[in-house]
Amino acid sequence: MKKFSTKWKGSSKPRRQRKHRMNAPLHIKKKFVHAHLSKDLKKKYGKRSTGLRKGDKVKVIIGEFRKHEGKIERIDLKKTQVFVSGIETTKKDGTKKLLPVHPSNLIITEMGMEDKIRQEILSKK
Repeated sequence: MKKFSTKWKGSSKPRRQRKHRMNAPLHIKKKFVHAHLSKDLKKKYGKRSTGLRKGDKVKVIIGEFRKHEGKIERIDLKKTQVFVSGIETTKKDGTKKLLPVHPSNLIITEMGMEDKIRQEILSKK
């Protein structure tokens, strides 16, 4: 049985939309881990959003940790989750654990530009 259809155009049914996102291969799930740019970055690069990378500085705009800023520590493509430094919970034994944040709840405030591929993507207008 084929789990992921490459010819899928879309559906109004939420069940099928969820199935498509869950069964997508990692090279397509990478596209789900995008976030909007801050106002000054939008003016600078002429783009509204771009992919998230480890080391980017982001600001949380929705949820319990609203207005919190931090660096991206880890990205989980399989579950489309981002782990930001400072957003953590304390476990019963006293250790700290990073909490996942959905990429749609983040705004990129600073980007790491050491990657040549990212520089090419952002230089195109």
